[in-house]
Amino acid sequence: MDGFLAWLFGLIALVIPGFGATEAPGYNGYVEARYVYASSSTAGPIETISVREGDVVLEGDLLFRLRSEQQIALLSAAEARVAAADAGLKNLTTGSRADELDVIQASLQKAQADMNLAKDSATRSEKLFKEGLVPQSKLDQDRASLASAEAAVRQLEAQLKVAELPARSEQQVQAEANLAAAHADAEKANADLADRTITAPAAGRIERVFFDAGEIVAAGTPVISILPEGALKVKFYVPETARAGLALGDQLAVSCDGCPDGLTAKVSYFASDPQFTPPVIYSRDERQRLSYLVEATLEGASLHPGQPVTVERRP
Repeated sequence: MDGFLAWLFGLIALVIPGFGATEAPGYNGYVEARYVYASSSTAGPIETISVREGDVVLEGDLLFRLRSEQQIALLSAAEARVAAADAGLKNLTTGSRADELDVIQASLQKAQADMNLAKDSATRSEKLFKEGLVPQSKLDQDRASLASAEAAVRQLEAQLKVAELPARSEQQVQAEANLAAAHADAEKANADLADRTITAPAAGRIERVFFDAGEIVAAGTPVISILPEGALKVKFYVPETARAGLALGDQLAVSCDGCPDGLTAKVSYFASDPQFTPPVIYSRDERQRLSYLVEATLEGASLHPGQPVTVERRP
């Protein structure tokens, strides 16, 4: 009978791994990393990559740059439109140019001289007409010349006044709107150009470089992954019976093959849903089969992602 029982337990141990084995202290898990990925918000070919895998970078260090000839040309065009819109607004707010005003003033002076001459001629003709020395036609001609000269003076005076005035308010509003739109286009072009240069979003070690110079990347596609300082965590599973004994912030002892002594981690996450749900939900007999994911942040450790570890409660 004893032999039969030994054979039966052996058979069960083959079918159910771990049956009859003494539970080792702690929980088995592995190390996982929270990587920071660097990508571009715009698509295009990579011009240069300034880092290699294993390099240590600081936040803001140059990682890679995309080709930007098109963005440079668009920025130059936008800046030219700003200059043109600004010049147009100044022309409307300050009136005509000084050279144009000089031309109008010179024409006005000539017209005033012609008017004075016509006035003298008309006065002389009236005197001579009264003395019977000139005919009526001569007097009428001189009077008409005077009227024409006076009209020319009034026209040039009005033209000079208009040239010295700024443009109407509606035109100024339109010019100001054009200038604001040109500034907005220039700012966007400048931002698009800046987006072609990608810097490190966080300090850490370059883990992977996924592309080479010359390759085309899509917008938002990770090009480089960075492992920041303190971004390693341990993931392990605890049974339902031990879950209530752990709390956020608990200190855990971490050990692994070839690792130094004294490694610790702090519990930072509990999964709400179990990894395995039995057919009869939460029955007293089945709930012991539930297991829950727990994460703990490694403290001051330099382990590699994927490293198997054992986690224990610290005494």
